Amino acid sequence: MNAKEEQKERSHETILESASRLLREKGIAGARVAEVMKGAGLTVGGFYAHFDSKEALIEAALRRTAAGMRRRLFTKLEDKPPADRAEVVLKRYLSVAHRDAATEGCPFPAVVGEIATTAPEHGEILSQQVEALVGELEAHLPPAGPLSRRHLAIALVALMTGGLSLARALRSTELSDEVLRACRALGAFAARATAA
Repeated sequence: MNAKEEQKERSHETILESASRLLREKGIAGARVAEVMKGAGLTVGGFYAHFDSKEALIEAALRRTAAGMRRRLFTKLEDKPPADRAEVVLKRYLSVAHRDAATEGCPFPAVVGEIATTAPEHGEILSQQVEALVGELEAHLPPAGPLSRRHLAIALVALMTGGLSLARALRSTELSDEVLRACRALGAFAARATAA
């Protein structure tokens, strides 16, 4: 790879990092091309050398942030006893640190409302990323009883995403911490009850 190609690759990564940060902090509407390029320290004119459209950028940023979140959630999970894995994931996702790190972690709380209302064109990429999270979580769950492992994984993902979204919205109140604790407890209870 020559110097020009290396520079283009570095610029591409910088744009994606800026977009990923803005997407999680301000949602799809807030991740405007001008703001993304400003955050990357680049001019708006250079954007189209990297992406065909804002939609392509948002989809790349969603893929990137969701994959990073899955890596953090599932790292070394196989070292934990199978019966404890769901609770470990719940504790990692529904934590105060994750709630307070709005520009890091899971992108879903920042985008699901917009995709449901004003940005439906991103529904397919959201579906793919939720499916990836469900699939990876399902693989770590113990055999289920009355509820299939897939249904339990879907329910836990919905609980985690909804719980984190609400906790972030209530951040300046004690209720925010309670939402995190309650969602963790309910998820752990459901995982244990289903495995029993």
